[in-house]
Amino acid sequence: MADTPRAEVAIDEPQLRRLLVGQVPPEMAALPLRRVAGGWDSEIWRLGDELAVRLPRRAAAAPLIVHEQHSLPLLAPAVEATGVRVPTPVVHGVPGDGFPWSWSVTPWFEGSRGIDVPRRERIRWAAPLAHALAALHAAAPADHPINPVRGRPLATRAAAFEERARGLTASGRLDAAAASALTDVWLRGVAERPWDGPPVWMHGDLHPGNLVADGARLVAIIDFGDVTAGDPAYDLAVGWLAFDAAGRSAFIEATGDRHDRATWIRAHAWAASIAVVLLAHSDDNPDYARLGADAAEEVLAEASPA
Repeated sequence: MADTPRAEVAIDEPQLRRLLVGQVPPEMAALPLRRVAGGWDSEIWRLGDELAVRLPRRAAAAPLIVHEQHSLPLLAPAVEATGVRVPTPVVHGVPGDGFPWSWSVTPWFEGSRGIDVPRRERIRWAAPLAHALAALHAAAPADHPINPVRGRPLATRAAAFEERARGLTASGRLDAAAASALTDVWLRGVAERPWDGPPVWMHGDLHPGNLVADGARLVAIIDFGDVTAGDPAYDLAVGWLAFDAAGRSAFIEATGDRHDRATWIRAHAWAASIAVVLLAHSDDNPDYARLGADAAEEVLAEASPA
């Protein structure tokens, strides 16, 4: 069964060209266009060599573009000072020419998708990513975007986790022993002391598919549509989503003393949850189904995260 939501509006080159002509400088509007990606929420079109156009493909995703337009100018200076770039919009597009939602022109980052790089090679990104997250995880203003799922107390997602784990077991996509072990990791996180600090900025969807690399160099963190504020443990789950044991150790070490043991236990639990989500909802996306399976293995490879 396909899991990727159906696009609610068709985006083609003539329509996108009309949007550009009406809202960007003429020299930008004349650049070559090429569709390069389409996901759950958005499409990405390459615009010339150095830019991209990011457009929502369904109404539920429309607020995500607005959240990026609001938040990324606030986040970018600190994160990019670490050497890792973020796609701060250079044009805040508005509805027009038959397209109903806001859209953005952003920088294009040359490189490979992190998900296409073998885990053992990602260790070289561990310290740069830890430093970028240290810059990102600063106290957020009161008007930060609200996300109903990301960065919230683990207990608020208990029913969803349990339902997915049962469904995966019943369908045979996850054996009973692995489901039980993932549930144990989840429950240890739920039982831990919840985040009691101020809400900090969070990426909200941090996994290797949203990292761009050029060989050994981590170039950028992309797709901030789920940007919000709350418990940084949600982002720190990337330790299991992106890295093998050696890379994860380097990532945790590079965070220094910023996070206590309770935060890492919650991060471990979030990694279990995200692995289950990927396993349950990637029938039509083998890259993310494989990421879910690999992440589950990494989660279960250790009884305790730090």
